[in-house]
Amino acid sequence: MKRAFDNHALKYILGFVLVFAFRLIPFRVPNIEPVMATMMPFAKHIGAWGGFLFSFFSIVLYDSVTSGWGIWTLVTSLAYGVLGVGAHLFFKKRESTPRNYMVFAVWGTLFYDAVTGLTIGPLVWNQPFMMALVGQIPFTLLHLAGNITFAALLSPLVYRYIVSNPQLERKRVLQKLVV
Repeated sequence: MKRAFDNHALKYILGFVLVFAFRLIPFRVPNIEPVMATMMPFAKHIGAWGGFLFSFFSIVLYDSVTSGWGIWTLVTSLAYGVLGVGAHLFFKKRESTPRNYMVFAVWGTLFYDAVTGLTIGPLVWNQPFMMALVGQIPFTLLHLAGNITFAALLSPLVYRYIVSNPQLERKRVLQKLVV
């Protein structure tokens, strides 16, 4: 876990700000957001803990400021955390390309929406399972469209300019501040 934060604090902050600021845009479709697109480069470059921690805390921090914490925070943050680990395993032997990001975004979105959309409503709010399933379909289609688009366009940029950028590592930043 220490490795996930070593030298990468500024990168995490930039990633959190990017995701958080986008999610605060008023009147946006709620399932069009760059969490997964930003998490994948962290998981690729920093590792399983890097992906888990970025995903988990993106959800926890956002909920703490907006809706407050609830069982949905636990379920969604853990689901995204698992995706962070999965992204690390997926990208361990794959390059940082738009195609690879898009492939993971499809499978990751389907996993996330199945875990969150088909559990929270029925288990927390006693929603009938078929209602949750039918209601999840348009939500997942929009979520797929957003995550595929962000994966193709944003993930490579986050990887190149933030996550794998040595100029944003602690040692380099401290050198610039001291000089």
